[in-house]
Amino acid sequence: MEPFEIRHLGPDAADREAMLRRVGHTSLDALTDTALPDDITMSEPLELAPAASEAGIQAELQRMAAANHPGRAMIGLGYHGTLTPAVIRRTVLENPAWYTAYTPYQPEISQGRLEMLLTFQTVITDLTGLPSAGASLLDEGTAVAEAVGVARRKQRKGSVVLVDEGILPQSLAVLHTRARALGIEVVVTSDPLEGLQRHDAFAVVLQTPDADGSVRSVEELTTIAAKAHENDALVIAAADLLALTLLPAPASWGADIAVGSTQRFGVPLFYGGPHAGYIAVGEGMERQLPGRLVGLSQDRHGTPAFRLALQTREQHIRREKATSNICTAQVLLAVVAASYAVYHGPEGLRGIASDVARNARRLAAAITTAGHPLVSDTFFDTLTVHTQGAAPRYVRAARERGIHLRFVDLDHVGISVGEDATEADLAAVAAVFGGALTDAEAGSLGQPEREPGYLGHPVFHRYRSETEMMRYLRALADRDFALDKGMIPLGSCTMKLNPAAALEPISYPGFANLHPFVPAADAQGYAELIADLEAQLVAITGYDRVSLQPNAGSQGEFAGLMAVRSFHEANGQPERTVCLIPASAHGTNAASAAMAGMDVVVVKTAEDGSIDFEDLTAKIDKHADKLAVIMITYPSTHGVYEARVRELCELVHAAGGQVYVDGANLNALMGLAQPGKFGADVSHLNLHKTFAIPHGGGGPGVGPVAVREHLAPYLPNHPLVPDAGPVTSYGPISAAPYGSAGILPISYAFIAMMGPALREASQGAVLAANYVAARLSERYPILYTGEGGLVAHECIVDLRPLTKRTGVTVDDVAKRLIDYGFHAPTMSFPVAGTLMVEPTESESLAELDRFCEAMLSIADEAERVASGEWPADDNPLHNAPHTLAEVTADAWDHPYPRSLAAHPAGVKLGAVSTGARDRYWPAVARIDGAFGDRNLVCSCPPMDSYQ
Repeated sequence: MEPFEIRHLGPDAADREAMLRRVGHTSLDALTDTALPDDITMSEPLELAPAASEAGIQAELQRMAAANHPGRAMIGLGYHGTLTPAVIRRTVLENPAWYTAYTPYQPEISQGRLEMLLTFQTVITDLTGLPSAGASLLDEGTAVAEAVGVARRKQRKGSVVLVDEGILPQSLAVLHTRARALGIEVVVTSDPLEGLQRHDAFAVVLQTPDADGSVRSVEELTTIAAKAHENDALVIAAADLLALTLLPAPASWGADIAVGSTQRFGVPLFYGGPHAGYIAVGEGMERQLPGRLVGLSQDRHGTPAFRLALQTREQHIRREKATSNICTAQVLLAVVAASYAVYHGPEGLRGIASDVARNARRLAAAITTAGHPLVSDTFFDTLTVHTQGAAPRYVRAARERGIHLRFVDLDHVGISVGEDATEADLAAVAAVFGGALTDAEAGSLGQPEREPGYLGHPVFHRYRSETEMMRYLRALADRDFALDKGMIPLGSCTMKLNPAAALEPISYPGFANLHPFVPAADAQGYAELIADLEAQLVAITGYDRVSLQPNAGSQGEFAGLMAVRSFHEANGQPERTVCLIPASAHGTNAASAAMAGMDVVVVKTAEDGSIDFEDLTAKIDKHADKLAVIMITYPSTHGVYEARVRELCELVHAAGGQVYVDGANLNALMGLAQPGKFGADVSHLNLHKTFAIPHGGGGPGVGPVAVREHLAPYLPNHPLVPDAGPVTSYGPISAAPYGSAGILPISYAFIAMMGPALREASQGAVLAANYVAARLSERYPILYTGEGGLVAHECIVDLRPLTKRTGVTVDDVAKRLIDYGFHAPTMSFPVAGTLMVEPTESESLAELDRFCEAMLSIADEAERVASGEWPADDNPLHNAPHTLAEVTADAWDHPYPRSLAAHPAGVKLGAVSTGARDRYWPAVARIDGAFGDRNLVCSCPPMDSYQ
């Protein structure tokens, strides 16, 4: 088999030579030696093992997976055994049409996943009873923290959040981390009513069911909520979604916000992640929601169409004033959870929940009959058993039978029943406690069973057969544009190949089915994988230590900034809170700094797109006594290798500050330069960009944080897994000890299969960007260039002169590219009226040429508008994208032919597979975003409205 490097890099040797000639260089080394500053360039190859073969790395990962012992996970604590229907696993999780899609910023070509996200939101609103839900959050722990942030902004009173002691321990720990940075006092109470009398709280958090499994009565919950509202405090319910198919909706007893996890809706355990958290809010709080919200709008023909709603809330616009630093969601996992609800429907979900609850009651009967009392006789799926000091013995005996129970303390054992628990598993657990499983039941739900009536939309009733479900999922996927259909040249997002050989191992049972809190001895395969991946990333970046816990780039930023803040506090300098950020930086940088309790000071941009050193030195001098850190992106967000980066690091260090390098553009550094060696102290890395984890339509992501040794004591840790981080840490960032561990095999395999040839990947990305820039510069200015007139791995195409001359906007060009068979580049970031293009190392020369010729053809079309041949309000650009329904309709009254609308490139821009015969058709025409915001609809209407 050919080396993986050849499979990963798009252009072959002959194509690379042709591209090099076009950009005026004789070799890849000559190209990057010119582009990079001499004082940061690596002189030695990467210290990585020689490249492994695809078969070899899969065998290695099979060995690691086999070293994990999933057994039957009955630990609970927010992670539960579930069964992923095979049709969903194969048609969604393992399907590049779903996992290689990008965040739906171009809604016309994202209608499939947007529809499924609206379905996800409907599941959440129906089961919680609250009117608005987001399109998913990162996990339950961060969802709790985000909900507290919503409540704080809504109530604007006091600084105390009251937390019921029944909360999941990892959620409490994540909340402590977030609250510490924002000056919020977390008060844990065993009696929320008494706590509300003693504290002027702005919110109270209730877990239902509790971590120990107990379920409060509706009367008690209603009383607590009424008292909270009397005190002008909001009520946050952290609720088990499957339990809500049987228990009353949180809104019915007074909850204002509901959060939780959708993991048990068909998403594998994945050793803690990735999983989709959820959040739902009451009336009037929808604009406070963090993250994404999908809404229903209409296209220019009046056809209903989905889009991201209320986008002005997002961090890339609001920066340090953002409601959250989250820039994405867990889209792929939310799609799985929504698909699970669609496939089972309300009756099926209720049946699964009823079976779980009945089996828990059968276990309760067997265990109590054997003489072991329970902590509570009201529960859904989780029992906590009194063991009179013998807990270790019972946990050990269950483990010997292949079952993982929860060791609570010496006197208590937790048992959580999942959908996957078999009759043999239940009998084995009963036997561990000296009991015998029968049909007898003990205990109850503790609340009146909820009446059916939720999930009334037809989508939850139509797809019961596998045939119909398969076709439904295929139909939705066909409405989306993903990497399986063509190039996605998004600047700063690195939509490169996601190799199938690296993706396959995540489905191995040893990786997919492991609970995050199993004993360390049963997770040795993951321990080896995590240690090896951390070592790989250390070798690539030049840092000393890495934590893989942050489960998104935004969370990696926050983790790095919290490490910096903790470092200064440990050195007796808590006043160092100023964070310098260039004007061109990613919006998450400023939002993360604000979340970490820092004061953002913006540094100007010079005319050439680099950091304005005069302004930088002035800001350093002004804030020297309070300077905590500077956050830069390298190569810069403007797509160039700034020549004075080492000098910048020295200036900040001389003033007592730290240097944070945003790792979003590391795809242009692998094997060429190492931030940890040229002066940076900390970076986050995007494994879902540089290291080949798919974007998944907007998540999952992994955002590890890498640090120099002096910051290592402040990497995140975890309350339940001591090995996950240092005891000197500020706490955890994510609910799971190793974040989205289930997808770490992808990056490990990618790095192992590339080996030291990662350098050629970076050089290939730089070559592709410079080739595109050279070709497009015939008609479009390239806004910024560095040494030798070169860009890094992306270039900014300036459309402002075209717009001024022809009236054709950046939106027009982006939407017209859909007609040519492309996802648009990044629009109007970091400069309004521009497109930022990042072709990556994986695209072939033929595809690069096809894109360039499409852009040049669009420039010709714009000139025809300018000449008056086509009216400004009726031309192929203004009307783009064109749907199949439009170009095949009987009526056609436009001044340009149907053929130009439908097939602007014909077959001249590439092979037949990317030509007219196989073009992608958008499901809708251009969407009216303002209409959707004025008429906000964020869940599916009930079935009654269809009758």
